[in-house]
Amino acid sequence: MKLSARNVLKGKIKSIGEGVVNNEVVIELAGGETIVSIITKQACESLGLAVGKPAYAVIKASSVMVGVDH
Repeated sequence: MKLSARNVLKGKIKSIGEGVVNNEVVIELAGGETIVSIITKQACESLGLAVGKPAYAVIKASSVMVGVDH
């Protein structure tokens, strides 16, 4: 797999919350952090996603917001 995105994070699927149209996929990274993505149910099935299987979180954004506590 070769992508133009600079942020490709490997992990394993921790959970999949199924909806009527979209699924919530939680990927756990090596350090224990999690990334949550909402994808179509069709995409989830097409990729063969299942809890415990390896997966990549691919992040490509033209802008990233940064916040701080006051």
